[in-house]
Amino acid sequence: MRESSEGIGRRRLARTVLTPVALCVLGCWLASQPASARGLKGIWGPGVRNGVSLFPTYRELGVQLYEDKLEWNLIARRRPRHSRNPNDPAYKWPPEVTRAVAEAKSYGMPVALMLIGAPRWANGNKPPKWATFRRPDFADFAVAASRRYPSVHLWMIWGEPSRSKNFRPLTPAFAYVKLRHNQLIAPHLYSKILDSAYGALKSADPANLIIGGMTDPAASITPQQWIENMRLPDGRPPRLDMYGHNPFSIRAPDLSNPPSINQQFDFSDLRRLSEFVAKNLGRPANPEPKLFLSEWTIPTAQDQEFNYHVEQRVQALWITDGLRIARELPSVYALGWIHLYDELPQQAGGLIKADGTKKLGYFAWKKG
Repeated sequence: MRESSEGIGRRRLARTVLTPVALCVLGCWLASQPASARGLKGIWGPGVRNGVSLFPTYRELGVQLYEDKLEWNLIARRRPRHSRNPNDPAYKWPPEVTRAVAEAKSYGMPVALMLIGAPRWANGNKPPKWATFRRPDFADFAVAASRRYPSVHLWMIWGEPSRSKNFRPLTPAFAYVKLRHNQLIAPHLYSKILDSAYGALKSADPANLIIGGMTDPAASITPQQWIENMRLPDGRPPRLDMYGHNPFSIRAPDLSNPPSINQQFDFSDLRRLSEFVAKNLGRPANPEPKLFLSEWTIPTAQDQEFNYHVEQRVQALWITDGLRIARELPSVYALGWIHLYDELPQQAGGLIKADGTKKLGYFAWKKG
């Protein structure tokens, strides 16, 4: 859920121009690489573009997991009388998500849905990012969502809540410092929301898997600070099945790279992230939560989402490296790509240019 470019990539990466012959050689090399059956390769919706289903393209790309979101503030603009009943008249479920979930099922793809955004009736007439709502209200919405989409068993709780543009109340903090009382409010509040949603979703269907944390490398509170301060009032970590993280990076994915600056946890830090999550969020029933890498993208031109970009051939090479790491690292459950198409000037991290031309990264994702 990218709503800000703060933090990551304070400098632009060096750009390298390839000749047409070199591009052709690279394309042939990517096409020759064997596809792997290991791991879950995901992609964020939408399911339709310009009235045409994108699922045939997702299938061609080897996608094994479809991701989308349910915005509570848009679905329940007024308080439902029977809040756990998905058929309550107050609920207006998005038809585009309903169609996508059904189509994903027909393609044999499991679905992960993100629950995000608070309606004004719930949070004191504030914008959707304000999490000042009664936890039972959000938990009831989660149950209704699970009952509305019974084929869905992967549930992400909020998106990048460590980012002040996505979650409030939140007081930003510098890296490497111990959080003050007012800076602890956000991770503590989120932990209570997550734990409540966990219990509700498990009661709706024990097969549900709940993904919490949902951090990104460069936010208002660093991933390391967020994880070590995800605590309930009794001092325990909240319940979760997997830890969600968006491993955006300004460097090539390589587990031998040194740790990121400013406690960021980028793609090269995934082994360190796994260990840190286990140390801080592991519980007896789930001592080593797996990583659910919800969003990853690599822009190939200047855009409004990120303050860095790379050449198309670099995008392809990084994708190849990233997918290999995701397959080989036992702690990674799934790696999701966000943005199939470029949508300029907002974002240029797609696998396909806005004019429909497939980038080298498209073939890297397909073969990875």
